[in-house]
Amino acid sequence: MILPDRLQTALWIGAGLLLLWLLAVLSPILAPFFLAAILAYICNPLVDRWQRLGLPRSVGVLAMLLLIGAILAALVLILLQLLIDEARIAAESLPQASATINEKVVPWLRNNYGIRIRLDAEFLRRTLASSPDGWNSVVEKLFQSLKIGGIALLGIVATVLLTPVAMFYLLLDWHRILGRVENAIPRAWHAKAIGMVADIDAVLSQFLRGQLLVMLILAVYYSLALWLVGLPSAFSVGLLTGLLIFVPYVGYVTGLLVALIVAALEFQGFSPVVAVLVVYGVGQVLEGVLLTPYLVGERIGLHPLAVIFSLLAFGQLFGFVGVLLALPASAALLVGLREVRRLYLASHFYRGPA
Repeated sequence: MILPDRLQTALWIGAGLLLLWLLAVLSPILAPFFLAAILAYICNPLVDRWQRLGLPRSVGVLAMLLLIGAILAALVLILLQLLIDEARIAAESLPQASATINEKVVPWLRNNYGIRIRLDAEFLRRTLASSPDGWNSVVEKLFQSLKIGGIALLGIVATVLLTPVAMFYLLLDWHRILGRVENAIPRAWHAKAIGMVADIDAVLSQFLRGQLLVMLILAVYYSLALWLVGLPSAFSVGLLTGLLIFVPYVGYVTGLLVALIVAALEFQGFSPVVAVLVVYGVGQVLEGVLLTPYLVGERIGLHPLAVIFSLLAFGQLFGFVGVLLALPASAALLVGLREVRRLYLASHFYRGPA
């Protein structure tokens, strides 16, 4: 039985809406699979090149996973060393900082606002004893925080363990999977769909290459600039900032906060803090005025505001999975808008009567 065209169209639209609903419902467990798909897309060209040089694909996939694992392990060790160093500095500087606050800040708060506090163990004990629940309230809130943090930690561990497994099978059968998807496209739409997919692939490839180059340049800049102003752990902070730049503004703000905390823990006045602000101000101008427009924006026509909006919108709709989908969706939307614009300019509505 052959269904009418309108009914078939309605069924396919319903299937698409159902797929979006399932994506929203299953988003908490889809994160490792989408992350693996994105990493597989990025790494597939290099695996293909190794395969053309005579390396078996399975060996190439394993080598790629080991390479990514080594890079991530090196980054974790660098950041872990940063945390250990700053925790040590904070522990050594805490008595001096407490004394400074008690001598200068506490009198100012008391004289101007009538606030009476003091940073010492006796003040903390009296505060807890005067609260209705005392230590019980603190322990209960701490337990709730640990419970929520434990659930989040389990989710992170599951993602870390499942992502390389999913990535291995995706890379191993990458071309076979793409072939099956291509064969499922209706023949009447095949040529147009393949052309649009090729355009999306070109946009994504150019965006990723340009963004990677921006990240590397900024990582070198922040590392050198922070080292020149005498910031401890300058290499670690600069590398962290450069890598996080991939997330617009969020990465910049995170790197700035980490650098300010490191500078403030030295307790050497406002000079290190001012120096960090200058370094990050120059870095923001360098990224926004020179690097991103010339290395990313002009090459693909994807405005930074569009990237920010897509990250926020997809994150709001689908959580972390939405953030992973934001970049491919932005590229697809850009290509789709180009096609809509082409059809609009060729339409009788735009051209008017002949």
